[in-house]
Amino acid sequence: MNRHQKEIDKAMNSVNKAQIAANASYWKPQYHVSPLANWTNDPNGFVYYKGEYHLFYQHNPYESVWGSIHWGHVKSSDLAYWTHLPISLAPEMEYDRDGCFSGSAIEKDGMLYLMYTGNQWTGSNYDTDLKQFQCIAVSEDGVTFHKIAENPVIPAAPEGDIHPNHFRDPKVWKRGNAYYCVLGSRTNDQAGQVLMYRSADLIRWEFVNVIAGGDPKLGFMWECPDLFSLEHHDVLILSPQGMKPEGHLYHNLHQSGYLLGRLDDETGTFHHWDFNLLDYGFDFYAPQTVLDDRGRRIMIAWMAMWESEMPEQQHGWAGAMTIPRELKMKDDKIISVPARELRKLRQDEVTAEHVPVSGKVELEGVSGDCLELEACIDAQSAFIFGIRFRCDDHGKEATILSYDRLTGMLALNRNESGKGPGGIREVPVDLVEGELHLRLFIDRSSVEIFIQRGEKVMSARIYPQESSTGIEFFADGLIILNKVRAWKLRNCRPSLGTYLR
Repeated sequence: MNRHQKEIDKAMNSVNKAQIAANASYWKPQYHVSPLANWTNDPNGFVYYKGEYHLFYQHNPYESVWGSIHWGHVKSSDLAYWTHLPISLAPEMEYDRDGCFSGSAIEKDGMLYLMYTGNQWTGSNYDTDLKQFQCIAVSEDGVTFHKIAENPVIPAAPEGDIHPNHFRDPKVWKRGNAYYCVLGSRTNDQAGQVLMYRSADLIRWEFVNVIAGGDPKLGFMWECPDLFSLEHHDVLILSPQGMKPEGHLYHNLHQSGYLLGRLDDETGTFHHWDFNLLDYGFDFYAPQTVLDDRGRRIMIAWMAMWESEMPEQQHGWAGAMTIPRELKMKDDKIISVPARELRKLRQDEVTAEHVPVSGKVELEGVSGDCLELEACIDAQSAFIFGIRFRCDDHGKEATILSYDRLTGMLALNRNESGKGPGGIREVPVDLVEGELHLRLFIDRSSVEIFIQRGEKVMSARIYPQESSTGIEFFADGLIILNKVRAWKLRNCRPSLGTYLR
């Protein structure tokens, strides 16, 4: 048995010992991807390979805090039901001794290639005392990976106004006969930027250019870049660190959004428009996308935020992924809609139509902690209206989604959501012919809200009591619930693959 496999077996033993306690946690998601136990952050290597979706993720198998970073692994045939596979990457070589950091995946000659950042700490300050290298691991079956002898394939950052230590998170793709990757970086005076490389074989890489960046308003570091084409646009997704709040925007510690433009892959120049957020809630970071066999661009992100309080850590796990979202273009903006395969999880549908509300109303059969809720609301004479969910029976616990017609802002308030962090996030929303369309995906410790059919999205981790399952609609005047549909969602917590049984 080689050293890498020994480290993976050691990590899996740790996870197996911890998963009983983690699975007993009430807040463990029922239909979102989360680790069997201990820590997870960024999604990695999201790829469609041999008829299945593979999703890897940053994973500390030893503790429920960030630390010894490996790559966890799940797969799915349909984006709804997922299966856990063995850990894929463990730090054990000199170039990745202190972590197999984020990266991506691509198929080549029937084999699955992972491109990731190997990390070394050179001192006690994790912001300044580090070296980072770009590395490759390969698998013939999509399960067991070996690191190639040529690693690191990109041993150092290029010369120029490029920070020598902070360059990471390669996202790889193929265009024509060449392979490309983008890397997150920063300038020497702390402005985020993205680098692009080109290769003929995924092994020998040449630096092309700094394709975007240098604006200090967009933070000091751009992490987890992703570059792809979507309906005649080129899209650069990035996660800027250090952006300062502006009005209702950028109140999370770090942000995730996109630039629309046009890439010249010969010169490595990317002419783009302004930065836009992908999610306006509390917990959304490091999104990564895949182009599937149907031509859809599917995105998944880490549903948490750095330095946020995570009450689940006391139960031996931390972090989860968002539901898969399909990206589309509308009026030169990206919209996000839940992957249609999630409809497989629906059961026990409840429908109500043309229900007047003045004050507050609860609908029979519309409640729970694991459900999808769709509501089309006619504002009528109300100025403030919305939905309270995950409510207790004593009026002390609830998460509140409210729309203010005077300001045109939709607010998500989790100050009384239970354990964990509070706060309010707002997003401007235009009513369409007087109507507000909302689609909520509620799980044991999260909510994802799709607004006006995906024009805006808000995601949040919340930690209510198990008994807080109430849902009510409210208004300070008259509203009409033109149509409400609710479904209980099946408990489809990712299963154990045959390799883990």
